[in-house]
Amino acid sequence: VQLVESGGGLVQAGGSLRLSCAASGSTFSINAMGWYRQAPGKQRELVAAISSGGGSTNYADSVKGRFTISRDNAKNTMYLQMNSLKPEDTAVYYCNAMTMDDGVGDDYWGQGTQVTVSS
Repeated sequence: VQLVESGGGLVQAGGSLRLSCAASGSTFSINAMGWYRQAPGKQRELVAAISSGGGSTNYADSVKGRFTISRDNAKNTMYLQMNSLKPEDTAVYYCNAMTMDDGVGDDYWGQGTQVTVSS
């Protein structure tokens, strides 16, 4: 499985961005997916996660009510709509996919996309 993020950039506080994560390869094996972020000097943290069918989601407390995770399995793409962005949202955002194939689980990461929110 290969994951490619896009949609990052520089935005002013209060603005919006939409991140995309396009999956390719053995996409049939993908189960849950998620977005993580890592700010300079900090550990990588979970931002949002979504189940295989998209019916179940969860969010970090810091982004609840501002971010929305979704996925389009027909397009093998996951999204993160980010509204009301704050300077503390500045980080590299990574896409993650958990897979299960023949009883063997694994997880994959994208290369990351930079999000910078100016005050």
